[in-house]
Parts: sequence; C-alpha cells; structure tokens
Amino acid sequence: MSTILALPKKLVGKVVVITGGASGIGACTALLFCQHGAKVVVADIQGELGAAVCSEIGDSASFIHCDVTVEDDIRRTVDHAVSKFGGLDVMFNNAGIAGPADKRSITQYEKADFERVMAVNVVGPFLGTKHAARAMMARARRGSIVSMASVAAVCAGIAPHAYACSKHGVVGLTRNAAAELGRYGVRVNCISAATLATPLATRFMGCTTEELEAAADAKANLKGVTLKTEDIARAVLFLASDDARFISGHNLIVDGGITAVNPNFDWFKTET
Repeated sequence: MSTILALPKKLVGKVVVITGGASGIGACTALLFCQHGAKVVVADIQGELGAAVCSEIGDSASFIHCDVTVEDDIRRTVDHAVSKFGGLDVMFNNAGIAGPADKRSITQYEKADFERVMAVNVVGPFLGTKHAARAMMARARRGSIVSMASVAAVCAGIAPHAYACSKHGVVGLTRNAAAELGRYGVRVNCISAATLATPLATRFMGCTTEELEAAADAKANLKGVTLKTEDIARAVLFLASDDARFISGHNLIVDGGITAVNPNFDWFKTET
C-alpha cells in the first residue's frame, strides 16, 4: 500500500493582509493562505464580496473596508491585523485598476484617468509597504511584502499608458523598499503576471472569461497551459513563505515565457 504524504503548511501562525482581497487574485490568495495556516485580513472596498470570502474561510479571516488610496484606511487595516491576530507577517499589495478601456492613444487619455490609476496602483502599494514595514519592524524585525506588478512593466505596448507606468512604478518601489528594509529582515518582492481572466480584466476587455482565456492562449508562448488565478496565488505563497527566505528585491515574472520572446522573430518555427 502506498503512503500519501500531506504537503506541509507554509504559513502556520502567520498574519497576512491582502488588499483587493474580495475577488480575483486576492480572494484566491486569501483562500490558499488560510489553507496553509495563515490568519488573513481581507481589505477591499467591495464589502459584500469581502464578507463572503471571509465567511467561506471562517474564523481565520477578517474583512475590513479599505480604500488603498486613503492612508488612514491603510493604517487602520494594518492596525486591525495587529490587534485582532497579534501582528503582521505578510502584506500582499494586490488592489489595482486598469483605467478606461476606450482610450488607447496618449492624445486621448485624460489626466484625471491617469492620476486615478497611479493613485490605486502605485500610491496604494506605497502606503501598504509603508505601514506594513512599520508593523513588521516594531514587532519582529522580519516579514514579507509582495506587490502585484505586470508584464506591462517588462514589455511595452500591451497595456494602456497609465497602467504600464503604474506597474513600472511598482517594480521600482519594490526594489527601493527592499534596499532599505533588508536590514530589518523584511523582504520585498513583486509579481509580474501575464493576462489572466480576473473580474477586473474581463470588465476592462468587455468579454467573458472563456473569451479572454482563448485570446491569451492564442498569444501564449507556453502552449497547453492556461494561466489561472491559482497560479498567481501559488507564486505569492512562494514569495510570502520561508521557501523564499533569501529572495528580496525580485520581480517574479509569471508569464509562460511570453516576455522572453520577440514575436517578430521565431527561428524555431517550422512548417507543419
């Protein structure tokens, strides 16, 4: 008879804050983290969805309303994690927006739209990193901060201007924060994901999950695999856990190799 070994839980006793945790990547990550023994604070502006995620998880999760562009909300969220669960070990800066989908040209893009995307996608992670660092340095002088970037920060021309600029900003913030916080035992990393069918992405593209996945698969370099929210959640788990205990200042690209390939040149393509 073969013996089935249970995989070890990677976040036992850890306290986590996930911004944008009510849906998409955030909700999937919250569920996965709790399966690995973490206590999770789901921070989002979507109250009903956030409460539903926490209800599914149980006592290991707590919802708090949080607009990541408001510093008092971020401060209150981090303080809530500390008071309810005893500290903060992991901060996942996940909340983000894409901006208007109908304005592709820079000559059409409104300044207000640009500033809104930057506020959520860059100021949000800045505030999350700032207040997570405050809690981590005060308590244990250790911790892991992970932010969502994008392949738009690696390869040009695949996203609107504001979104691309914001994700470049996340990569820069990650590296600079890692340079400062390493002396306190705090690791700072980010993840650049390829297109996947989250509620944010399908709303932005105006299509169904199936349609967006089919379009992404058609452009993919790695065939036979469709990128799912679970794949990103597992990447966040890796960076949050002690499996990545000596990794900091890193932009983990989860894209099936698409940014490694120039589509205009394919030496390996053969006639079929």
